[in-house]
Amino acid sequence: MSAPAKTLATAVSVLGAALALAACGDSGSTTTSTVTETAQGSTSTAQSTTESTATGSTTEDGSPPAADRTVTKLTGFTSPTGNIGCYIAPRSVRCDIGDRDWEPPKAPSGCKLDYGQGIELRAGAAADFVCAGDTALGGGDVLDYGTSIGAGLLICESEESGMSCRDTETGRGFTLSKQSYKIF
Repeated sequence: MSAPAKTLATAVSVLGAALALAACGDSGSTTTSTVTETAQGSTSTAQSTTESTATGSTTEDGSPPAADRTVTKLTGFTSPTGNIGCYIAPRSVRCDIGDRDWEPPKAPSGCKLDYGQGIELRAGAAADFVCAGDTALGGGDVLDYGTSIGAGLLICESEESGMSCRDTETGRGFTLSKQSYKIF
């Protein structure tokens, strides 16, 4: 076997072993392995771990994790049930809900439109209920359970328990489901 072929075979073996080990981690962390080939023909493996926390996720170096899908302009997405619809852009995300078992807080006196049908998060600010005459429902492709979409510092994750969106820099965000909501 030639030296480059042997190096490639070694890199593939190391990567396979690293991926197998990463699959054994707990659900609170994700380990990513990167195999690098040097000019001298040797290989090295570097691993980075992403830890999930109650307010968000960061990698070992403190940077936000990458979303499964990243967008740079206003993009709509929907929960698999179709009950939650969202729009995300680099500076804000809004999610509306169609059917819910909870009541939103009383509308502020200045709100002359619909209130409480959705929650919005602007980058760097706290999440809050929406006062709007439109809807984000039905506005895009399905975001499958267990996947995420991000824009700028904002990231949303679709889970069977509901939709969660947060600012990866501040940790602020919200969770929205038929059963409940939480603004954090």
